[in-house]
Amino acid sequence: MSARKTDQGGIVVIGLGRFGCHLASSLTGLDHEVLAIDRNAEQVQRWSARLDRVVQADATEEGALRQLGVADFHRAVVAIGASVEASVLSVLALVELGLPQIWARATSGKHAKILGSVGAHHVIFPEAETGERVAHLIVSRMLDFIEFGDDFAIAKVHAPPTLLGRPLSELAPTERYGVRVVGAKLPGERFRYASDATVLAPGSMLIVEGSIEQVQRFAALS
Repeated sequence: MSARKTDQGGIVVIGLGRFGCHLASSLTGLDHEVLAIDRNAEQVQRWSARLDRVVQADATEEGALRQLGVADFHRAVVAIGASVEASVLSVLALVELGLPQIWARATSGKHAKILGSVGAHHVIFPEAETGERVAHLIVSRMLDFIEFGDDFAIAKVHAPPTLLGRPLSELAPTERYGVRVVGAKLPGERFRYASDATVLAPGSMLIVEGSIEQVQRFAALS
């Protein structure tokens, strides 16, 4: 096994429910050191063979976390969703240990406010964010979609017939459609950065950026 990235002390993941276990697996797949903690013995046993270090402990107890060396980590994610109390107390314990970056999963707006008030630096809504993303994909012709703040999005779309066969400099998609073509994948090739000289063929896919409405309208052209 290759050495894990241990920059800034690795990452602690607290809670091995669906979100937590997938997060821990993804971080491990990205070659980062991960310490996974759950109070459920069955979950710990289940994931002990898949993750580098899985420990059964009560993450709401500052002392238990200190014994595990959590204070030496730079980042932690509280992925608990089933218990608001356990989620909040785990964040409080991490704050007491002085971790510089604490991420926490929220299941409601009220939960998010509490997490922020007790010291979480980043609050995430994985179910809500996934649901909104899938909704956009269902009602549009986009192949993939990432929404950012301030009405900005990046999407993967089929290249519309109006952009085929001529350099992008001549077709001027920004002026015509309000979107910027960032990347292009021609049939049988990999995605590459798009340039003014890029000429698209039938079956090409594009990565475009713009406002949500502009990106959706552009996807509808394909």
